[in-house]
Amino acid sequence: MIVRMSKVELAGPRELLEKVLSLLRDTGILEIEPSSIGFIKKIDEVYIDSYLPDKKSLSEKLFLEDFKERIDELLSYLPRIVVRSGYFHPQAIIDTINETLQKHLVTCKGLYMKKEALQKEMSELSRYNMFLDAVEPLLERLKETPDLDVIGLTLKDPDAEDMLRRALARLTDEKYELLTSIAADGTSAGLIAVHKKMSDRIKQALSDKNIPELRFPSAFGGLTFAEKIGFLRTRLSEISDELDMITMQLDSVSVKWGTIYQRVKEWIDERLSLFRVTASVFVTRMCFFIYGWTASEDVITLREQLNNNFNGKVVLEELEIEEEDLGRMPVILKNPPYFKPFELFTRILPLPRYTSYDPTPFIAIFFPLFFGMILGDAGYGLFIITVSFFIFKKFRGKKNVADAARILMIASLYSIFFGILYGEFFGEVGHTLFGLEPVFIERRTAVIPMLYFAVSVGVVHVLIGSFLGLITAVHRKTRKEAILKLMHMLLIIAILSLVASLFGLFPGLMTKPVILAILIITPVLLFTGGLLAPLEVIKSIGNIISYARIMAIGLTSVLLAYVANRLAGMTGDIIVGTVVAGLLHLLNIVIGIFSPTIHSLRLHYVEFFSKFIEAGGRKFQPLKKEK
Repeated sequence: MIVRMSKVELAGPRELLEKVLSLLRDTGILEIEPSSIGFIKKIDEVYIDSYLPDKKSLSEKLFLEDFKERIDELLSYLPRIVVRSGYFHPQAIIDTINETLQKHLVTCKGLYMKKEALQKEMSELSRYNMFLDAVEPLLERLKETPDLDVIGLTLKDPDAEDMLRRALARLTDEKYELLTSIAADGTSAGLIAVHKKMSDRIKQALSDKNIPELRFPSAFGGLTFAEKIGFLRTRLSEISDELDMITMQLDSVSVKWGTIYQRVKEWIDERLSLFRVTASVFVTRMCFFIYGWTASEDVITLREQLNNNFNGKVVLEELEIEEEDLGRMPVILKNPPYFKPFELFTRILPLPRYTSYDPTPFIAIFFPLFFGMILGDAGYGLFIITVSFFIFKKFRGKKNVADAARILMIASLYSIFFGILYGEFFGEVGHTLFGLEPVFIERRTAVIPMLYFAVSVGVVHVLIGSFLGLITAVHRKTRKEAILKLMHMLLIIAILSLVASLFGLFPGLMTKPVILAILIITPVLLFTGGLLAPLEVIKSIGNIISYARIMAIGLTSVLLAYVANRLAGMTGDIIVGTVVAGLLHLLNIVIGIFSPTIHSLRLHYVEFFSKFIEAGGRKFQPLKKEK
């Protein structure tokens, strides 16, 4: 439901402004209105002006913004740890913290940059390490001599080795040795041993063939392959030790000072939020005025807190809400526990206007009903409610998952109810095992009666939406729109009654009076709604017909359950039949969760809410502490 809002004015001595704003931030129940339109009368504009901070306040604001920027930079260098609660007040030691911050910032920035450089070096050396790990066993087969050059390379294409051998044989007159091994990443690592006189020619040939030679960093210069392996292992070990030392130093700073800097940052955020909000405050030479919105139920609470904290020096007055205020009033949605989980579906929609309706109660009432009508199997309902209960228990801390589980549990109850009415328990298993019979209708055979039932539900649902649209028009005092809505409803009822009488569902005597009513209503409809008004009626009738999907999707579900049981019986084996039926029923349950959900929501979003919900609401954003 949309919470009733109040338009309020707070006034008090100018020297109490900061304390009042702090109290409002702590309570978190007042949204401050930055505009004076609708609050300050023209006669008062001469005396009341927007609040302008003095030089001292501006200097403090600039100092705190710079302070916060440096704390954010420092915290970005420190590892994230669980921050303990801080019980000190930062304002008393802000100068000391400022000096300490600069020292820590320089130290931690240096450590962080060194850590990044070492990590980059380790990443590069790890690439060589993978190659050297692969070729190390090959070195035992090569006897390195002063006149022998060893060239390392990688072969990503397995077919390239044969081509390389042919090229080397041609270039060296068969005076070479090529050894290969598979590296950890799946590529082939190779070593080419040739005389140093031929080395440059071989490297140029490798470059021409787009076969990458493995070039080591300059630090490896002058070392043999065996020495490169030892040097690499030693350097990687040194880097690992240095990284561990830097991590320990950063952890130490984070553990000792992280909580302090985090608390200071929170305090700065609070102070800066007060500076920002003062731009929306109005003042005279002696007083301040704060205008805003709060829930009507919180007015008494806020007034009491102001009286208790300021001994009656700050007063709160509830102002009269004018018609032009309704378009800009913020919106709060608040629902009882049963409706609350269905806000998961409401959040998909744009926020309704303050003068409109909260979609949540309507979804909470009709969504489980449509879900149950479509799925309509008591066995499926029991299975879904059991699974939903375990999901809710496991993910209770995750709001969206927990709300979805609650919705499924409620919808499953309706599925069980309609399953009893339809006589369905895993299809016809209920009838076979314990003689379950349809109480209302058997969907598998009574297709036309089920179609009539689904369309009748659509008639009621769409007419409820149209009636709510009529009430909205009456509340807005738009007489012409209200008459149009009424004629719209009456014409839909008349057309449906005429169709029903032609099909023999209503007495034939009603045909002439209904035609006469249509002839009377149509001109009124054209006069109030224009030439496009009849098209809206046709659209609404199309919306009603679309509720036939309740019958169609439900019929698909019951037929798939029936097929699952028939296939299980055809196997001639209890175990195999149970597995086959179980898998098909499980598939049907999965489809039976998603399909009714999607189509039930569509019936609400498109066919129902379009009749009366007005989007364009503004979310209530009170002054409060940032989390």
